[in-house]
Amino acid sequence: MNPDPNPTPPAPNATLILDHAAIDRCLKRIAHEIIERNPDLSKAALIGIPSRGVEMARRLTALITEFTGAAPFSGMVDVAMHRDDLHRHRIPPRVERTELPHEMRDKTIILVDDVLFSGRTCRAAMDSISSFGRPARIQYAVLVDRGHRELPIRADYVGKNMPTAFDERIHVRFEAVDHIPDSVWMSRP
Repeated sequence: MNPDPNPTPPAPNATLILDHAAIDRCLKRIAHEIIERNPDLSKAALIGIPSRGVEMARRLTALITEFTGAAPFSGMVDVAMHRDDLHRHRIPPRVERTELPHEMRDKTIILVDDVLFSGRTCRAAMDSISSFGRPARIQYAVLVDRGHRELPIRADYVGKNMPTAFDERIHVRFEAVDHIPDSVWMSRP
C-alpha cells in the first residue's frame, strides 16, 4: 500500500512534522541505536506503552529482526492504574493487558512510546513494571521528544526532538492504530 502523499491533518491549524517516509527513517535509526547499545538482543525486551507505543514497539522489533536475524521479546505494559492524574479524568482510563517477559531479572526493558512530554507516562510505566519484577536495566525510546519535563526522565532513543510551546499538541498517527496514513503533526490552539 502506498502512503497518502497528502495525509489529512488532525486539526485545522496542524502542521505536518513527519510523514510516512520520515517516520520510517526515524524508526530505522532507533532500531540501529538499540542494536548498537544492546549486543545481546536475547536479553532485550521492547515494551510498548498503549496505544501507539505498542505499534511502535512492534515495528522496532520487526526492524531489529530484519537487521540482525534476532527477534527480541515484544510486549506491552498497562499504565492506566499507575498514572498520577486519575483524578483529572471524568471517565476512568481503559485498562490494557500487560505482556512482559516471564523472567525480567537479566533483561533490558526498552519502554517505547510515541511522545515524551512531562515524563509522567514513563514514570507510570516504570511503576507498573516494578510490580512484576526488577529488570536489569530500563531504557526509553520515543518517536517525538517535545520537552516540558516535569520529572527527571530522558529518552535514550529519540526519533525527533521537537521543542514546542506548552499549549501546542503533537498528534502521532499510525495506520495500524488510527486507520489513516502514518504522520506526526503539531497543532496550536
